[in-house]
Amino acid sequence: MKQFGIDVELDDQTAQGHYSNLAIISHSTSEFIIDFATVLPGVQKARVKSRIILTPEHAKRLLRSLQENIVRYESNVGKIEIPSPQPSDAGPKMGEA
Repeated sequence: MKQFGIDVELDDQTAQGHYSNLAIISHSTSEFIIDFATVLPGVQKARVKSRIILTPEHAKRLLRSLQENIVRYESNVGKIEIPSPQPSDAGPKMGEA
C-alpha cells in the first residue's frame, strides 16, 4: 500500500481490524489518546480494542482528514444522520468520555 510516497505494510491480522462503537478521547499537553472500545447491549463494561496515541499536530491532521472524508462520503452516499438521544438511551455514544 502506497500512501504519500511511503510504503505502508499491512499484515493480514491487522487488516482484519476491530469493530468499535465507542471512542474515548483524552489529552495531555503533549499528546492525544484515543481509546476505541466496543459496548455490547446489556453489558456495563466496555472493552478497549485499540489505543492510539497522537501528537497534537497529528490529531489535528486526523480531524481534517476525517472531515474531508465525511464530506466525500456524504456527497456520494447521502447525509449521515445522528439520531437525537432518547431518554431511554442510557449507553455511551461515540466520542463521549
